[in-house]
Amino acid sequence: MAYLFTSESVSEGHPDKVADQISDALIDNFLAFDPESKVACETLVTTGQVILAGEVKSNTYLDVQTIARDVIKKIGYTKSEYMFEANSCGVLSAIHEQSADINQGVDRASKEEQGAGDQGMMFGYATNETAEFMPLALKLSHQLLQELADLRRENNEISYLRPDAKSQVTLEYSDDNKPVRIDAIVVSTQHDDFADEPTMLAKIKKDIIEILIPRVIAKNPQYAHLFNDAIKYHINPTGKFVIGGPHGDTGLTGRKIIVDTYGGKGAHGGGAFSGKDPSKVDRSAAYATRHIAKNLVAAGVAEEILVQVSYAIGVAEPTSINVNTYGTAKVNLTDGEISKVVESIFDMRPYFIEQRLKLRNPIYSETAAYGHMGRTPETVTKTFTAPGGLSKTVTVELFTWEKLDFTDKVKTAFGL
Repeated sequence: MAYLFTSESVSEGHPDKVADQISDALIDNFLAFDPESKVACETLVTTGQVILAGEVKSNTYLDVQTIARDVIKKIGYTKSEYMFEANSCGVLSAIHEQSADINQGVDRASKEEQGAGDQGMMFGYATNETAEFMPLALKLSHQLLQELADLRRENNEISYLRPDAKSQVTLEYSDDNKPVRIDAIVVSTQHDDFADEPTMLAKIKKDIIEILIPRVIAKNPQYAHLFNDAIKYHINPTGKFVIGGPHGDTGLTGRKIIVDTYGGKGAHGGGAFSGKDPSKVDRSAAYATRHIAKNLVAAGVAEEILVQVSYAIGVAEPTSINVNTYGTAKVNLTDGEISKVVESIFDMRPYFIEQRLKLRNPIYSETAAYGHMGRTPETVTKTFTAPGGLSKTVTVELFTWEKLDFTDKVKTAFGL
């Protein structure tokens, strides 16, 4: 029987994402000047305030106020009427040194024996539903908000947009688990105040349907057939969204973990990503399991795969690795047997994950909005400036866990 499935996304101006982006900007700056930095940084944003807290072990010193303000400015909170503005908001830092008890469980005389930064389980997921091996509802939800942000910055066709926004896409699937149409689209976007509220709502709805949606279709022509005249649109369903961002709702690092991953498909171990250096397996192992799942699906092992790994704090070897193919395996092996083959291909000790995916580089700011998974790997050059005028320029690879660089090894191991 046909069924519906929904995923959501939030914009870079959503308060929780503002917090994520500040936390990850701190991570990047620490790693740029000291790649061995150990950081766990949380951010809280509210009306006119940014509060930073966490633990750091690093040989570098940062101007955290300037870093936070630069992030806020880049997002677009640059007007006093937003009640949260880059130049005028207060920035309070309560960051202190990392616990020696935790550090002794992570650092080892031999780097290869580096222990996991925490216990827990992490999941990676992939499906052949899209070219990115991601769930389609989440892909479209992200795309809606990326295009909306582009429209805001262009300030041409739509001039009233403010940074905060959310989206949601509901797909109808056939009995054989294929998307056949879009059933509903929700877009809530912060906007400037209008003198006439009924006119305001009508204009926003018209602009979203007639300007935003065609841009999304143009970027995704392969899914144009899913858009139809029967889509139920819910555009700013409360009727007004002027008060938004950190003034409308307090934001915290790590509160959008489903948006960050697979939109409700697969599974999630519960650990947030942003603000954590790669010794925290909440982050690094989640990237590594995504890398495994994507390469397995791309190699033809199965149509859909969920990979779970688990750790004990301070211990290098995982306590378990599990693969679930949801009955879609194309090889004559059980899921347990597939798991054993995976163990022989991918070394899941924390140090080897860091090396394989080049995670001790300043690559995290780009992950902090519009999803950590399903993104396009690319090489970029970044420049960082520390107090005293010290500057460092580095060339790094982004989204290395999205590379299909193990498909040949997977095919060989599985005889494909």
